[in-house]
Amino acid sequence: MKKITIFICAVIFTCTLQKSFAQTADPMKAWQDFMTPGENHKMLAKEVGTWEGEVTQWMDPTQPPVKTKATNVVKMAFNGLYQMADFKTTMMGKPMLGKSTVGYDNVKKMYVSSWIDNMGSGIVVMSGTYDEATKTVNLRGKQSDPMTGTESAIRQEVKYLDDDTYILSMYGTGMDGKEMKFMEGKFKRKK
Repeated sequence: MKKITIFICAVIFTCTLQKSFAQTADPMKAWQDFMTPGENHKMLAKEVGTWEGEVTQWMDPTQPPVKTKATNVVKMAFNGLYQMADFKTTMMGKPMLGKSTVGYDNVKKMYVSSWIDNMGSGIVVMSGTYDEATKTVNLRGKQSDPMTGTESAIRQEVKYLDDDTYILSMYGTGMDGKEMKFMEGKFKRKK
């Protein structure tokens, strides 16, 4: 059974490549362009380093926000195509550890992000664009909602104040069904 599954996956991958090559005048150039880091990847690489910040969390709108310290260690991987980060803070009085991967998809012309952490079993996937006027990356996606047993909308903004400072804001569906800010952190590069 395992060999059949591997064979089927190989056939699907080969057919996909053949279809892509047939639709492109120069298939090797198209593939090279797809795998080559560009200006958007260089922007991601500017964040390499260790970042420290104060994070404000709003878990219950009837309660005051909780403030914690956070660290985000950022590296680049796979020939500069992907930014990978390890995030540490506390949430609901417990240690929170998270990992993110952010890349720029040269075909879709947008940033794509994934997030996992020890506070849940879901993988958050978001995508979006960079607004040069406001120096902000705006991402939108879906996350698993353990309260409703369904997916709910999630939104992230990363606003760059300068090369060594950014504000990360996270928004999700609140208890009233409307969007609410549930986290904001101001991060500074550790020197």
